[in-house]
Amino acid sequence: MTRFTVPTRDTVSETNQALFDALQGKLGFVPNLYATFALSPNALGTYLALQSAKSSINAKAREVVNLVVSQYNDCLYCLAAHTMLGRMNGFTDAQMIEIRKGTASFDAKLDALARLARNLVETRGHADAAAMDAFFAAGWSQENLVDVIVTVGDKIISNYLHAATDIPVDFPAAPPLELAEAA
Repeated sequence: MTRFTVPTRDTVSETNQALFDALQGKLGFVPNLYATFALSPNALGTYLALQSAKSSINAKAREVVNLVVSQYNDCLYCLAAHTMLGRMNGFTDAQMIEIRKGTASFDAKLDALARLARNLVETRGHADAAAMDAFFAAGWSQENLVDVIVTVGDKIISNYLHAATDIPVDFPAAPPLELAEAA
């Protein structure tokens, strides 16, 4: 398999250099997955625009979707990054393990979201009527559904990029589900 090298600021386009500078200023570093998007002169900017777009679902709800989708796609990079972000959004480690399995029994509204996100990825968007009904019954709206699907798409993009490139994970590893359950 072709080995991918994580690009550095000096090896990317001027446009991407400016994005690297912005990421460095905001995050203190340029995550390897973001840097890998910069192999394309356009992909990093496009992806960052998608990630920072306005949404009717808040950051905590987006982390539910991110964790569910990343677990389903077995993306070690995104699981690591979103475990860190999940903590920053107030989830405990035990809650994130449950979310990764596609449920959130500690919060009825997030549970319906996690179940729908899992169902969406399992069915490639052909959600079961029961999952949709539960989502709406929990208080989510049609606008929220559209934004959930955009978030699923965002995460699939990054999951697939990591799967194809296998670049090094530069976040603390998320615990494997089996080990986390045994603890």
